[in-house]
Amino acid sequence: MRSTPPLAGGTQGPDALRPLLTTVLDALHKGAAHRGGPLPAGGPEAVTAQLHHDVGELLPVHGAGAEEALRTLVTALAEGAADPADPLCAAHLHCPPLAVATAADLAASALNPSMDSWDQAPAASALEALVTTTLAHEVYGPGAPASREQAAPAPTREHTTPTPTTPTHPTPTPDALVTTGGTEANQLAVLLAREAAAPGEPVRLLVGANAHHSLARAAWLLGLPEPVTVPAPAGTLDPAALDEALTALPGPKLVAATAGTTDAGLIDPLPEIADICERHGARLHIDAAYGAGALFSPREAPKLNGLARAHTVALDLHKLGWQPVAAGVLAVRDIAETGALGHQADYLNADDDTEAGLPDLLGRSLRTTRRPDVLKTAVTFKALGRTGLAALVDDVTALAHHLAQLIDAHPHFELYDTPTLTAVLFRPTGATDEAIAAIRRTLLTEGRAVLGRARMDGKLHLKATLLNPHATPEDLTALLELVEGHTPR
Repeated sequence: MRSTPPLAGGTQGPDALRPLLTTVLDALHKGAAHRGGPLPAGGPEAVTAQLHHDVGELLPVHGAGAEEALRTLVTALAEGAADPADPLCAAHLHCPPLAVATAADLAASALNPSMDSWDQAPAASALEALVTTTLAHEVYGPGAPASREQAAPAPTREHTTPTPTTPTHPTPTPDALVTTGGTEANQLAVLLAREAAAPGEPVRLLVGANAHHSLARAAWLLGLPEPVTVPAPAGTLDPAALDEALTALPGPKLVAATAGTTDAGLIDPLPEIADICERHGARLHIDAAYGAGALFSPREAPKLNGLARAHTVALDLHKLGWQPVAAGVLAVRDIAETGALGHQADYLNADDDTEAGLPDLLGRSLRTTRRPDVLKTAVTFKALGRTGLAALVDDVTALAHHLAQLIDAHPHFELYDTPTLTAVLFRPTGATDEAIAAIRRTLLTEGRAVLGRARMDGKLHLKATLLNPHATPEDLTALLELVEGHTPR
């Protein structure tokens, strides 16, 4: 008689999962121990060959069983991973996730709600609304005016004569939409700007030369004109050049500023950019996928002054938020604007169901089936609170400043600049760009360290992106010793 594999949900699911989780945890430990460093040695060909050898036939006639399959594949994946929890894995905006968030993500997978209709996700839809409202208030403040125009004083009581020609505008209601990350959030922001423009008037997107590539791709995907690139001579968008570009452009305009550039973690002059956008009647989007995590820290949050004046803001908590992928959000100053995303599918949001009070979730995303990605974020918020999140942000920014000080004091290294967030750029003194690129690849191939690369001021730099709150000053010293040991003299 055929045995049907057990399911993860229901009252019997936990009993079925318990022994499998032990197998997974043992395999994760074994794989990491075999790897013995931040990533596997040997380069792409060696890693691929090892994986094929370990896995063998992926789809055999007769299965190996759940425990054997888990043991084999999880061990192979862990052994061949670039592990962001290793202090010497510091190349990208790819954080080591918190254990509590990862445990919550398991529950989301086991329950498997789909966030496209209320009857598939009753509690999850309510939790998503709670999380998105909370994040929107972090950006815009609960009930805070989002621009100087909205902050204007209300008419006094003596002004009793009605003025029919002056329209009244309802108070904007901030909210947020869950995305897969900063790329999707940026695409949604451009889409909302396109839909807010008058019919027949294509919105023109203006981006800094420091902007994330997803913004230009969003314009391409949405059939908009090629973005106007505004100079960013010091790594941040030049306000004077933006003012000049907006003056020269007719029609509706969307300016995309950046709070936390991918290369150096720099933040554009947000208040000045917001002033310029308001003078020109331009819409403002801020890509804070990296930098938004600074909101949790009273010490770091002032760097984001001006954020609340944007129409839309991209956040990404699988960067400076310690969440497993995916954990993106698009905060919107007024949820009414997202009505452009509304769509009706009778089997998901029939009119009579909506009229009867069942929430309509289909307009909350361009995706249909969606995981309840907010569960891990909600658990993290509840577990750590504001002080716990602030401590994590402060710890990694302090590490970045310590690394910068080590580099600045080192006789054989050049520091690009004092870090704004947690990205530190440096280069061996006198080394060519070719030598620097080779140092990085050698460290990767040997499995010794994972460093990024960034071109600033026309020169190639090594990049350390510090997102691991468990890293120590000794780890940073070891990282620099590795680079120095691989630098030709």
